[in-house]
Amino acid sequence: MKTHTDNAPALLADDQCPACGSKDALAAFHDETWTARLDGLIRKVPHLSGERCRVCGEAFPDAESAMRYSAASDELVAQARLQAGQQLRRVRRKLGLSQAEAATIAGGGHNAFSRYERGQAQPVAAVFHLFELLDKHPDLLEEILPPAASPSPTR
Repeated sequence: MKTHTDNAPALLADDQCPACGSKDALAAFHDETWTARLDGLIRKVPHLSGERCRVCGEAFPDAESAMRYSAASDELVAQARLQAGQQLRRVRRKLGLSQAEAATIAGGGHNAFSRYERGQAQPVAAVFHLFELLDKHPDLLEEILPPAASPSPTR
């Protein structure tokens, strides 16, 4: 077993699981396909390799496999943001609001809704819930907009 000094982190023994600490527990895996999921979106990532603990089942992909899985997960985040932005845009337009008016309602800065709609920023869940509610009950908009900020019927 490798040793460490008081100031250095503990080192694991060869084939010791970093998750559960079991010794002689790691076994290689090759050519597996993992599935990355986010909000109903799915990406299959084939040809992954690494090690898996025979005791706890935790998997540790090699560096190249981890990078490919991470890239697929990042793609899902970007796709989910774009879809959320499209939904916010649809509801905002349905309500006849400018992006600035929508940002006022949501509490964001003057460019916030533009960034949300382009998928460049992720609003808090409360913004999505508010606009889902307004989508179903557009009459509630009158109760949350100040009179000077009421949308014009031509937008």
